[in-house]
Amino acid sequence: MYLADQTWPDLGDYVAEESVAIVPLGSTEQHGPHLPLSTDHTIAESLAREAAERTGFLCTPTINVGVSPHHRQFHGTMWVDPPQFRDYVESFTRNLTYHGIDRVVYVNAHGGNVQHLREVGRRLRDDGESYCIEWMWDESITPLVEELFETPGPHGGPKETSMMLHLDPDNVREDRIEDAAEGGCRNFPEDVDTVRHGSRTFYDAADNTANGVLGDQTDASAENGEQLFEAATEQLVFLLEWLDEQAFADLLPKPHVDPQPGSKR
Repeated sequence: MYLADQTWPDLGDYVAEESVAIVPLGSTEQHGPHLPLSTDHTIAESLAREAAERTGFLCTPTINVGVSPHHRQFHGTMWVDPPQFRDYVESFTRNLTYHGIDRVVYVNAHGGNVQHLREVGRRLRDDGESYCIEWMWDESITPLVEELFETPGPHGGPKETSMMLHLDPDNVREDRIEDAAEGGCRNFPEDVDTVRHGSRTFYDAADNTANGVLGDQTDASAENGEQLFEAATEQLVFLLEWLDEQAFADLLPKPHVDPQPGSKR
């Protein structure tokens, strides 16, 4: 069920029975010379919509711009600063809790959002208002990613290229895939000199890759993308069903161990 397509009475019927929502989030940022800036939010929205279709749970509109200042040297990249992103997502989520939603899965497709979504989830859980968890699609199917690709890469590599060949092939510049691989960093962090003595001495993607790419896209295919999409959707459905089955009280923070602070005063 997609929230924006419903009427308010339809949504009243939903929250009378259900309390789960799916929130897709991504970014609008460079993904090399071959992939569109929409890559992350296209993947996130596609997975969220498909999981909503299979489960009947509510899917919200997508948050398309995330925490991406580390890609700012490349044309067109958009970003918001972390405090503003966290506050926006928290406010967005509190909209949902006001209407009766008390558990949320953030379907995330951008690594730069992860720590900030975790922080928002902690805030809302500590308030006792809702239980919100971040889900990263490729981390849910790591064995399959490693089986399909020799050098999957964390950004603009074959896993994202394959997903986009499956989801939005018209916007993939297939004639640039070879150039993307040759002009980027195929093996990260092995092929860079910005990790020294255990310290990450880089801050931006441009410190590691001339064209914004990390990974070898030549293994990418629409067929691989279909496998990734199906496997990740299955994992997301399992997560949503698990979350729906939990008692809300069991999702909240555990009490302080005994003796309770101030109990003898």
